[in-house]
Amino acid sequence: MAAVQCLTFLFLFLLQNATSASPLPLFRRPIQSNHSNFVKHPRRSQVVFPVNHSSCDLFAGEWVRDQTYPLYRSKECGRGIIDPGFDCQTYGRPDSDYLKFRWKPFNCNVPRFNGVKFLQEMRDKTIMFVGDSLGRNQWESLICMISSSAPSINTHVIHEDPLSTFKILDYNVKVSFYRAPYLVDIDKINGKTTLKLDEISVDASNAWRTADVLLFNTGHWWSHTGSLRGWEQMETGGRYYGDMDRLVALRKGLGTWSSWVLRYINSPLTRVFFLSVSPTHYNPNEWTSRSKTSTITQGGKSCYGQTTPFSGTTYPTSSYMNQKKVIDDVVKEMKSHVSLMDITMLSALRVDGHPSIYSGDLNPSLKRNPDRSSDCSHWCLPGLPDTWNQLFYAALLY
Repeated sequence: MAAVQCLTFLFLFLLQNATSASPLPLFRRPIQSNHSNFVKHPRRSQVVFPVNHSSCDLFAGEWVRDQTYPLYRSKECGRGIIDPGFDCQTYGRPDSDYLKFRWKPFNCNVPRFNGVKFLQEMRDKTIMFVGDSLGRNQWESLICMISSSAPSINTHVIHEDPLSTFKILDYNVKVSFYRAPYLVDIDKINGKTTLKLDEISVDASNAWRTADVLLFNTGHWWSHTGSLRGWEQMETGGRYYGDMDRLVALRKGLGTWSSWVLRYINSPLTRVFFLSVSPTHYNPNEWTSRSKTSTITQGGKSCYGQTTPFSGTTYPTSSYMNQKKVIDDVVKEMKSHVSLMDITMLSALRVDGHPSIYSGDLNPSLKRNPDRSSDCSHWCLPGLPDTWNQLFYAALLY
């Protein structure tokens, strides 16, 4: 009898401790090198922040005034982070109203960027932007957003070509930019600079594969002509071409990139995004009413003097819409492997967001001639790329 009482007491003691302890997890996160603690959110066709229980397209909306903006000041970014070409306020832009606009999707709310949350979620990971100078524009924006909202962090930056890296030492997070304007390889063949539409360089491939989050972009360089053209010939299928239809070339190049992603990226562990084409504003006829076009020089680079967004929720036209269609088609064919950041329309509305003549320390004669010297391609920082990053943050973490 004593033995039975002893066993009963032992059973009740064990039962009490088992029920008071924390429950065991239903599954264990698999241990993987380089990706061991990457919290993988389920993929979905669009991020949803419901309002009245309906889904939301993050990229359809309007610009609204918000006096709490901008998210940071350029001096909060750290010395040498913002390129002079993007640092509009430092280099004399007299107006600041363009900084007071927030993107508001029609039927949802975008979470405000939280640098500490971002770093906690990205601990021990590498985020890499890959593409042209607009990718660099966005990379510098994200560095500024992190630095201003998590100001006590210890950081280290390495500027090299093609790979530059901003390290947040406290969290072992790397935010990198890999310069690859065409994504595909470009090399010297028989003394000629050759755009190799069927190849991605081994160095680029090896670097990209180290990242946990990749955000690609390309576009503008595919349309350059004359002295701005970055190559002398193209190669595809073992043949060389002095030129070809640029949209055909873009599709071939993106096909090579798509094949690389499908071959090398393990989608359950690595997030891949593609930024759609960022529009330029060199043609004022796109956004100016007929009554005003007579006062504008034909072909003038007239984003100079623009101080407010284009009024409305859609933009009349853009010279890059054909490129956008090619990119959209290629990414959609990849289905769940890549998330498209469709920033073209919301960016087209921001005729006021470019550096124009405040892109670095231009000499006075150039500043007096905006039609010749304005940069209506890149974006001021603080500025529009901060919105790209807020949407990137929402798509990545929510």
